[in-house]
Amino acid sequence: MGTIATGGNWRRGWLFGLGWMVMAGAIATAIWLVATARWQPLWQQLDRWQQMPPMWLAVPMVAGKFLVAWAIALTVGLWLITQVFPEPTPRSRVVVVGILWVLALRYVLWRATSTLILDPPGVAGLSLGLFALEMLVLGNGMLQMLLLVRTRDRREEADAHGAVVRSGAYTPTVDVLIPTYNEPAFMLRRTVIGCQAMDYGPKTIYLLDDTRRPEIQALAAELGCEYLTRPDNRHAKAGNLNHAIAHTHGELVVCFDADFVPTRNFLERTVGFFQDERVALVQTPQSFYNADPVARNLGLENILVPEQEVFYRQIQPARDGTESVVCAGTSFVLRRQALQAVGGEFVTQSLSEDYFTSVRLSRRGYRLVYLDEKLSAGAAPDDMAAQATQRLRWARGTLQAFFISENPLTQPGLGLWQRLSHLNGILHWFSSLSRAVFLVGPLVYAFADVVPVRATLPELLFFFLPQYLATWVTFGWLSYRTRSLVISEIYDVVLCFPLALTVLQTLWRPFAKGV
Repeated sequence: MGTIATGGNWRRGWLFGLGWMVMAGAIATAIWLVATARWQPLWQQLDRWQQMPPMWLAVPMVAGKFLVAWAIALTVGLWLITQVFPEPTPRSRVVVVGILWVLALRYVLWRATSTLILDPPGVAGLSLGLFALEMLVLGNGMLQMLLLVRTRDRREEADAHGAVVRSGAYTPTVDVLIPTYNEPAFMLRRTVIGCQAMDYGPKTIYLLDDTRRPEIQALAAELGCEYLTRPDNRHAKAGNLNHAIAHTHGELVVCFDADFVPTRNFLERTVGFFQDERVALVQTPQSFYNADPVARNLGLENILVPEQEVFYRQIQPARDGTESVVCAGTSFVLRRQALQAVGGEFVTQSLSEDYFTSVRLSRRGYRLVYLDEKLSAGAAPDDMAAQATQRLRWARGTLQAFFISENPLTQPGLGLWQRLSHLNGILHWFSSLSRAVFLVGPLVYAFADVVPVRATLPELLFFFLPQYLATWVTFGWLSYRTRSLVISEIYDVVLCFPLALTVLQTLWRPFAKGV
């Protein structure tokens, strides 16, 4: 516990790295085969087949208007469903996502059988590489849509549980932990007062000061909360929380980041779920009282919700449906007994201690619950530098999964849907590699006069446009029309190059400082 991966864990990590090397070698071998004269006839024949696709994949002319009609009907039908059901319901989700999958599979078949250029060798390598990267993004996006079908809403459960808590029939003791490193005193004052104002009896508030500042100790004394510190900063936030857990005794542990202020009914809405002994954690959304830097720079701060809220509005409810909710590091409630059963502390092997602690709890059979109610608010990053630092840390921490024991893709105790959900989250970071290549791709055409895709404008309109429009409508509908696909792409593009570099660096040196 609490050490960097060794032994079997490192072997798993290096096996993963070896897998990447094998994949790269396979791609290099494929390019070599394309370039080898002995195999030229085969690749030339495959290229000719690409130029003669099946009739059912050909762009319909006058004689094939029916083929156009059904594609238009599916796209329009999907849009109509989103208008009839302004808010997604379980059945409407299934129908909309099913239509989107049909259109996506249609597009993939067209790309695989009609658009690849397999001769000459240099162009073939670019064409196949671009196709693989595009399928990575599209495939992970469609996996996410499939997972969204299983979205769960627990607000009615919270109503019933809240009544039990308010009546006094179930009131376990609660330790409220506020870890801080260098946040200013005025911010901590606001958070402590907010925690004190929560409507709940048996609670104790602890200010966990990892910088051992006299003014913070004085603040704790002034406000009447407990003050805890430690002699070093080992393992950063995870170490701070672990130190506090070892020196507290409440049945439940609540954590708020230094800038997050809870609503008065936070504990009333969450504590009742722990009447079920199998529940180990209840996570609530992170919401923000200021605009993120991208929205502010675009002048859309009064229109767009902060980017992180998309995760809490779409992804976490779907994770709840697949029993793969992840702890988000703040605004959560944890059962102390469950944490003790899996080692008694947060995972310290990775930067993402909250994520991998969730995996550890899930694989031991505990339930992790997501309550989609905004019960706290905090500060979004102030500028692009802070936002980039945050995202790069998340990427690095998540990808360290391949080198520690809590890898959700390989460890026993997790079901298929849970693994698919975690796979979707991990592949999200790899999509930055694809986007970086997509942005650089036009330069290849501009300077080398190489076009790696064989497609005409009618073909793009027939195969790509319906699939893109359907994705656009579905994305906005599933995010309750608070987000658009275009805006989300802007966010992804802004950070794709530093994220792509971080992905590669992490795979090469997962625990190097400064990566």
